[in-house]
Amino acid sequence: MSRRRALAVPPLVLALLGCATHKPLEQRTTEGLAAEQLFVYRVVEQNGREPTFEERQTWQDALDQRISGYLREHPEAANSLEVSKFRLLRQATVGMTKEQIRILLGAPTETVTDRERLEKLARKYWPDIRDRAAEAWLYPLGWNFYFEGDRLVDITQYRP
Repeated sequence: MSRRRALAVPPLVLALLGCATHKPLEQRTTEGLAAEQLFVYRVVEQNGREPTFEERQTWQDALDQRISGYLREHPEAANSLEVSKFRLLRQATVGMTKEQIRILLGAPTETVTDRERLEKLARKYWPDIRDRAAEAWLYPLGWNFYFEGDRLVDITQYRP
């Protein structure tokens, strides 16, 4: 085998392995997108690279300030399970409020209230979600957050 042919094989193998790891994903969960995961995704999308240490630190400091501000304004929630996940894990979790989700993840890319569209978003999970979900917030990476009033009641993710 020539040296040129030998060097061409690894990229092909890597490309095939990469395709194999991206199977379609459809899930319903109680814990969704983490704030840092979304931050890194957005930086990569905008800049074509992962965030630097300084960018991560600036982002973490800003998030810490927003979380601290929320806890000062809502002292009654400071010891709830959702708030510990909000403050420590920084991950969207069923039971959180819209304000908590917005602090962690920022504004959704889209908000949906149309029942037919909600059904399409929920896919096979609609029978379990339909009685409680009046609104969905859509985020990158296929994450959908379903709300009843101000509370997050369900989470799905679909990536083809």
